[in-house]
Amino acid sequence: PFSNLSANCWSHLHPVNMFNSYNVKFHHSKALTSPYPGSHIERSQVPEDKVGWLTEWEDYNPVEYTAKSVLAGPSWADPQINDEGFSPKFNERDGEVERKSLNGLYVVENGRPRNPAGRTGLTGRGLLGRWGPNHAADPVVTRWKRDGSGNKVAHPVTGKNILQFVAIKRRDCGEWAIPGGMVDPGEKITATLKREFEEEALNSLQKSPEEKAQLEKQLHKLFSQEHFVVYRGYVDDPRNTDNAWIETEAVNYHDETAGETMDNLPLEAGDDAGVVKWVDISEKLELYASHSYFIKLVTEKRGAHWSDDPGSECHK
Repeated sequence: PFSNLSANCWSHLHPVNMFNSYNVKFHHSKALTSPYPGSHIERSQVPEDKVGWLTEWEDYNPVEYTAKSVLAGPSWADPQINDEGFSPKFNERDGEVERKSLNGLYVVENGRPRNPAGRTGLTGRGLLGRWGPNHAADPVVTRWKRDGSGNKVAHPVTGKNILQFVAIKRRDCGEWAIPGGMVDPGEKITATLKREFEEEALNSLQKSPEEKAQLEKQLHKLFSQEHFVVYRGYVDDPRNTDNAWIETEAVNYHDETAGETMDNLPLEAGDDAGVVKWVDISEKLELYASHSYFIKLVTEKRGAHWSDDPGSECHK
């Protein structure tokens, strides 16, 4: 369905998704960047032609790194792989912990799971708690941009209506992002999506029980209506390592009303967010990890404005 150029663009946008769908050669890029987030650790250099595990590389000598915050043994983290009594069941549900990948079976070598998207220049877990897949959820909450009279605002070049989404500015790196987070053990993905939105975009952790109940009422309307799964699978994230990586389910919740559901929602940054606001969607957005790609898929689904250039096949 794509020309070669287009396939290459898309594989750059989200290689693993494209690899599954169209068997295009893929690579990750953010998972190869240095220094590793929150540290001075430099990854081993991985040339593009040696990212894939199928390419033999006898001299591959990645740096080993797991953050102190993970080694301290918080409730959300696994023990070290050699710790006595720790025998994780990879590729299956392991008690309350989901160790299955959304991308199918992954290889386990010398007791360690192997990143399905290839080498990253770093072994261990970095900042990630789990060996293997670390499951996240990204709620993409959208509405149409409207003028003072409540009419939808169309883009002057494309004539398509402009979509807005709730974005947070991450405290850790200062990049704009979808207000998502990690799935707790045993938690249903629908519960994670709602909880993360409340904590990150509405600062629910600091609210009184009465305020919380009011928020719950408003959000129930939004989160119980029709929604669609934007993406499920591996995420090209700067925290990924050879042995631990992030996978997500991104879900779009859309307020089609003229603001009845969302306008009275008191956006307030909380938890890991520094700022929260409604942002106009276009290809000019530069977002954290693979978030721009998820947002682009939402605009396609909703028939909303994305690019001023109708011939544009790629965005960075």
